Amino acid sequence: MTSFATGRMLLTPADRDGPARAERLRRLDLGERPDASFDNFDAFADKVAEVTESPFSMVNFIDQNRQFFAGLHTPAGNSGGRDLGATAASSSRSARYMARDRGYCPHVVVRRKALVLDDVCDYPRFAGNPVVDDIGVRSYLGAPLIDRTGIALGTVCAVDTVPRPWGRAGLDTIKSLAQELVRQIDHREGYRHP
Repeated sequence: MTSFATGRMLLTPADRDGPARAERLRRLDLGERPDASFDNFDAFADKVAEVTESPFSMVNFIDQNRQFFAGLHTPAGNSGGRDLGATAASSSRSARYMARDRGYCPHVVVRRKALVLDDVCDYPRFAGNPVVDDIGVRSYLGAPLIDRTGIALGTVCAVDTVPRPWGRAGLDTIKSLAQELVRQIDHREGYRHP
């Protein structure tokens, strides 16, 4: 879906499931504010970064208006300037929000499928996203967190500031990590997988 009325492509897809997702996130007590499991989500983001060998990774919950980085991994010693760590989510827990029209996670949630962008500049739809110029994102690997009710709550993603050939192995890895986190979310709710 594109719109040239504003002179540029519509970067964020229409999200028909937004209201149901927002309600589900509220019911799970996710996405509104940092909670007691905040450190667990950070630890999971650390794991994603380690497994994918990425400088940045996130556990991202998306409501109708914004994204909340419940889990965030940034390189040690990351400082100021126009970099991902400083812009997307400062060290303050309350600053871990980003507008819904920035980045690639909203696309993953609406598509309900993993997204692999070896070099975002190779894709006109994604190259125009503000995160490319504002914070230097060049490659993205993300998978949706689809819970037991069938709602895509958000994403698990890995990001780099240089092009990366993620390949099939990267796709399989991020999808597996997303499934692992969904099991943890289900467990948190008290649901047991058969």
